[in-house]
Amino acid sequence: MKPKIIVLDDDPTGSQTVHSCLLLTVWDVDTLRLGLTDKSPIFFVLTNTRSLPPEQAAQVTREVCQNLKSAIASVNLTDYLIVSRSDSTLRGHYPIETDVIAEELGGFDAHFLIPAFFEGRRITLDSVHYLIVDGVPIPVHETEFARDSVFSYSYSYLPDYVAEKTQGRIPANSVERFLIGGIRSGFDITGKVSTLERLLKLTENKCVVVDGEVQEDLNIFAQDILAAASNGKRFLFRSAASILTALAALPPQSVPAEEMFKYVRNGKPGAFIVGSHVKKTTEQLQALLKENKIVGIEIDVAQLLDNSKARSHSILTQVLNQVQIVHSEGKTPVVYTSRQELAFADVQTRLQFGADVSALLMDIVRGLPSDIGYLVSKGGITSNDVLSTGLALTSARLLGQILAGCSMVVTPANHPQFPNLPIVLFPGNVGDNDALATIYHRLTGKK
Repeated sequence: MKPKIIVLDDDPTGSQTVHSCLLLTVWDVDTLRLGLTDKSPIFFVLTNTRSLPPEQAAQVTREVCQNLKSAIASVNLTDYLIVSRSDSTLRGHYPIETDVIAEELGGFDAHFLIPAFFEGRRITLDSVHYLIVDGVPIPVHETEFARDSVFSYSYSYLPDYVAEKTQGRIPANSVERFLIGGIRSGFDITGKVSTLERLLKLTENKCVVVDGEVQEDLNIFAQDILAAASNGKRFLFRSAASILTALAALPPQSVPAEEMFKYVRNGKPGAFIVGSHVKKTTEQLQALLKENKIVGIEIDVAQLLDNSKARSHSILTQVLNQVQIVHSEGKTPVVYTSRQELAFADVQTRLQFGADVSALLMDIVRGLPSDIGYLVSKGGITSNDVLSTGLALTSARLLGQILAGCSMVVTPANHPQFPNLPIVLFPGNVGDNDALATIYHRLTGKK
């Protein structure tokens, strides 16, 4: 019997390598019980903490863990793994979230940093985390992600990253490293101590970093993790999505990615909501806007800087009128935020502005024509808000991946506005330049 894998996801895109499981957007005890008793070996709690200030992220994580404790006890579950799923480019509230999880669900022997995400071309070698760009591995601290205005960092060598983020509480030289050669051979550099033996010796929430170049590396490592867990070891994970593939070990999804147009309602045109403003999204958006029967509708977010409700309402009315016209012509509207990066006085102001932009986008989602065939949400935080706020879902069933790293979920049949609506959750930093256009082709049944 495999352990139940419980994933606290800081945006809703961590399910991008699995399928057929539940995504929960609320975390009361009853809803968590649904996830714990579902037939799938894995489920996700979408905390969306990456969009929150540190104190609020800690508060949400604590609430989820306290409710989990009650839900786990109520179903007599003893065999489970906890994963704090976060960004494969090392952004997010580390170590805040893993610290809170350890406090509330305590007694962990180790917590593992496993940021490798192969579908997104992120690999870890010799404990250095890389983003592959045009076939060239770039240490992530040299990329735009390391300069994030909220989650900046200075190191790609994971032990140094840990030391920086924990402000020296966990020194770099105390971090245990599982390197690629040892994972593949099953032994440490002496050739005498097996990976499983090393895992069984871990105690006192030891910080561990793990290499991974291809999925098979993590598949091998997961087998030893599961063996150690069955021997009573308690492990916590701070990871990207690829280790989840290995731990869950699911069979192929029932409908292949190229045939997911079968889920589109009545073969009708859909709608795209694009919130992410990273460079990759902008390039993908430019390619999509060249497609036949695609109509772009830009929102100049700088107009929201004055925090005027009247201004926001005016933009909303204007956008929804344009959407209605495009849809009535049998075309597909692509609503996107303006691409320039704005400057803010401090992190709190930046996060609040992001919340204001998201609130406008969610008003747009609620105002979409009720007969759209599908919805594509671009950006992690945008996708979370689409599910939890725009569509007011408490849970959604994950169908699978329409493109590597891009999940499709479906709303329940009893949804009051959009029943059985397929929704693509597309992270901001995944896919090549044609990825949005590829998804459009797959949803319209084009080869």
